[in-house]
Amino acid sequence: MIYPLLPAFVTGVLGGGAVALGALDGAADAAAALVKLVSGRLADRATRRGPLIVIGYLVAVVVRPVIAVTAAAWQVVGLRVVDRLGKGLRTPPRDALIADVTPEPLRGRAFGLQRGLDHAGAVLGPLVAWGLLAGGAGVRTVILASIVPGVAVLVLAARAVSGGNRREQAVRADAPLPPSTARSRPLPPGLFAICFFYLLRMPETLIILHAQRLGVPVAIVPLLWAAVHVVKSSSSFLGGALSDRVGPSRTMWFGWVCYAVVAAGMSFASTPVEAWALFLALGLVAGLTESPERALVAAFAGHRQGSGFGVYHAASGVAALVGGLLLGVEFQRAGGDSAFLASAVLALALALLWPFIARAHRVPAR
Repeated sequence: MIYPLLPAFVTGVLGGGAVALGALDGAADAAAALVKLVSGRLADRATRRGPLIVIGYLVAVVVRPVIAVTAAAWQVVGLRVVDRLGKGLRTPPRDALIADVTPEPLRGRAFGLQRGLDHAGAVLGPLVAWGLLAGGAGVRTVILASIVPGVAVLVLAARAVSGGNRREQAVRADAPLPPSTARSRPLPPGLFAICFFYLLRMPETLIILHAQRLGVPVAIVPLLWAAVHVVKSSSSFLGGALSDRVGPSRTMWFGWVCYAVVAAGMSFASTPVEAWALFLALGLVAGLTESPERALVAAFAGHRQGSGFGVYHAASGVAALVGGLLLGVEFQRAGGDSAFLASAVLALALALLWPFIARAHRVPAR
């Protein structure tokens, strides 16, 4: 309900700028990096996953409505950071659970299904927000109203993890890892490439701001946000299935190429219609990259799925912080067109170099 409204809230109501929006996305993800490392390590034991997931949702339920009473952009950034700490607690245990209970040949589809359902859930919230705005409610009122679905989510999460005994049987016994799997392994080049993609990728808050400057009204932004999540939801399972068929490396590469094309298009867009079309196309990029990323991490992590996903989420969060700040500075200094063009050029460079890097480091195509 509230995320697509944050650009208008920070810039319009609180008077912040593009740098504040870049920091909003980047700092929120990076602040959760340490928490993700710790929660991932804890999630190596199956019995700890349920409590971590519930506590993570509890943090979000408590913090998000408080954004409605903030008076400065830095307060929104701070609360968003705390919200992301909750996400840091719950995300590695969730991904580790999926990886553990799914046969390896089906992991792409399993993560694709999870991402698809996650994006489907993100459709309803913006629609509710749009309905409230259309009915005359202010942005602060909509943000405050998010506590209602938040409490419902917390109740559902608590019920979902209550079957811990059955989950423990489905995963593996809570026994120490054998020495051969407990030894640390070097980080794969695929993880560095994924982090570089997060570094160069335009934060979604800046994408929304650019769409607004191209003529998309603030009241319509929640509909645009809901529409892009429809695309993400419908393409995530297809991206996961493609990952299982041709390999996560190739699927992820195709997603990077698509992003380079769409980002370049955004740099030359000049009408609301073009903004709508290209924003929706970015949803396809998510469908082609999110599932393969997690499939590669699951293959790398072996018997330490929690730790593997903790490192993945933490490293990509730090990259998102640096990228969000740099692209926010470029956006504010030279405009959205320049920022999108720089992002597109870097994405194209990554796509061109990846086949050579993967071949040199023997990254499996499948």
